[in-house]
Amino acid sequence: QVQLVESGGGLVQAGGSLRLSCAASGRTFSSYRMGWFRQTPGKEREFVAAISRNGQSTYYTDSVKGRFTISRDNAKNTVYLQMNSLKPEDTAVYYCAATYNRATMPRDYNHWGQGTQVTVSS
Repeated sequence: QVQLVESGGGLVQAGGSLRLSCAASGRTFSSYRMGWFRQTPGKEREFVAAISRNGQSTYYTDSVKGRFTISRDNAKNTVYLQMNSLKPEDTAVYYCAATYNRATMPRDYNHWGQGTQVTVSS
């Protein structure tokens, strides 16, 4: 079992940057692939990025490629999402999640954080 807590959300102007963090409890963090998702009211939860157990492989949805970077520090049990060149359409609640599988669908992730709000003003 792993518990996840996100932080780092907030209000930023378009073109700005934010860095989200997700701290995991437990000693099995490095055994999980980690992902970031986002959700806006009335829409389904959307895949944003994922990272392999050792951090050497990363995956992104097309709309964030070149702007967002996912990374992890297994010694600190933390996964990050660096978000640059933010756009108003990036506004959402961002969630981190953990899975044993190579996956981009929310249903394949077993553990979720509570979410952190990101608001990008135009």
